[in-house]
Amino acid sequence: MQVDTTRKILVAYFSHSGNTREFADHIRRGVGGDAFEIEAKAPYPHDYDAVVKQARQELNSGYKPELKTKIENIKSYDLVFIGYPNWWGTVPGPVKTFLSLYDLSGKTIVPFCTHAGSGLGRSVTDISKLCPKSIVLNGAAFWGRDAKVAQNKVSEWLQKITITK
Repeated sequence: MQVDTTRKILVAYFSHSGNTREFADHIRRGVGGDAFEIEAKAPYPHDYDAVVKQARQELNSGYKPELKTKIENIKSYDLVFIGYPNWWGTVPGPVKTFLSLYDLSGKTIVPFCTHAGSGLGRSVTDISKLCPKSIVLNGAAFWGRDAKVAQNKVSEWLQKITITK
């Protein structure tokens, strides 16, 4: 199936270790569109235990970190892929900030996450709450360890949801 070329596509993602970035690259190669990396202004620690602790504190407090960059033309997109690592069963703070900053009303949102065993968790529900006037698809969860060799899995998923070149 072909991508509807009248739709403008954005692949926005937050990646701490690089795995989600790999999947975002696979998706963008499959559907075209523009890529946008969601980055917190204050970088997260590289140490695993430290980032886990910080992510838990942010989740518990509802903290939404300031972003390093903004996207100027969000209104021009019809289809928005949102990628993230699953942290504590949901989207990380920078993704919550991104989804809260922009009016995505009427847009189709396609979540995708990387994980180490927890799948999508409650992230799709949480995205739906942050974007109540958007169409939020079920999305996909990919094992983070498969990032470098996941092109076939991404292609199969995109074909299944009928979004492919």
